[in-house]
Amino acid sequence: MARRPTITDLARESGVSVATVDRVLNGRARVREETTRRVYDAARKLGYHATALIGQRMTADLPERRFGFVFHKERHAFYQTLRETMEQAVADAPNIRGKARFAFAETHAPAEFAALMEKMAQSCDAIAATAVSDLQVSDAVSRIQDRGKPCFALLNDFAQGIRQSYVGLNNLKAGRIAGHMMASAMKTPGKIAVYVGGHRWHGHELRETGFRSYLREYAPESSVLETRVNLETRTQTCEATRELLKRHPDLRGIYCAGGGMEGAISALREARQPGDVTLIVHELTIESRAALAEHHVCLAIATPLQRLCRDTVRLMNDSIAHDHAPALTGQHFLQPDLYLPESV
Repeated sequence: MARRPTITDLARESGVSVATVDRVLNGRARVREETTRRVYDAARKLGYHATALIGQRMTADLPERRFGFVFHKERHAFYQTLRETMEQAVADAPNIRGKARFAFAETHAPAEFAALMEKMAQSCDAIAATAVSDLQVSDAVSRIQDRGKPCFALLNDFAQGIRQSYVGLNNLKAGRIAGHMMASAMKTPGKIAVYVGGHRWHGHELRETGFRSYLREYAPESSVLETRVNLETRTQTCEATRELLKRHPDLRGIYCAGGGMEGAISALREARQPGDVTLIVHELTIESRAALAEHHVCLAIATPLQRLCRDTVRLMNDSIAHDHAPALTGQHFLQPDLYLPESV
């Protein structure tokens, strides 16, 4: 059994004296914030039993901020990781006592997103969501903002001109990156399929637009088929890909602009050798990483989740502190992480 870390271990790891650690733990005398943070970080690293107590000492006099998040696809690995990363970003936010609350939409219905967002805003100081772009959502955002609760769009933009800010990839640029890789990686020109999650996902439409515009300019010899809606589901994407492979023997590429990539990966494993069809997907998960290693996926365009969450919490907190500071409105673009088969 591993030895339980002691106060001496904690002092050594944080580079301070045992007496200083004792003051942090027991509040016997005021300790500089920087020193307390060092002790806290060391305690977390060592798994020290009183880590939570140190955190309480560190944040006792700080203002409380309640951040609300509305996501979808609760059981999907990407959104589970997003939740965990966002929780950590709230916990690590400096100079506040952050509290994170989460709700998940079970469908893509605009009314469900709108209802969850308004309910979340009742108990939080600011909210952020991955909602669809729709009038019902825009109206809900308008009501939320009118009540003094800043509302942010994550990953997929919505309620432009109403919401506080969008945080995520430049999706038009992401689509052009996908188009560049598709044109470069296809062995021979042919037909290309595009999947989007639905017509209300503004980010997916921008990706599709960027993808098509790049190929029109730089790979006009290839033909992009009519875009298919896969509702971001594995089963529907798998069946649609099987059908495409049968109907179009000259299918050379597939771009999954949203979710559901697992279905395309499964269908290609069944029917094609790695690299026969160039598959480009979004986000790095266990399944897309495995498909990259097998060369069934050529490129994964991933959202840098730690940066996304850290920047979102910072922007949300700033908007609360400065009462909707106008300078914060607009778009906050993140540079995507690009994963190739040889980089995983």
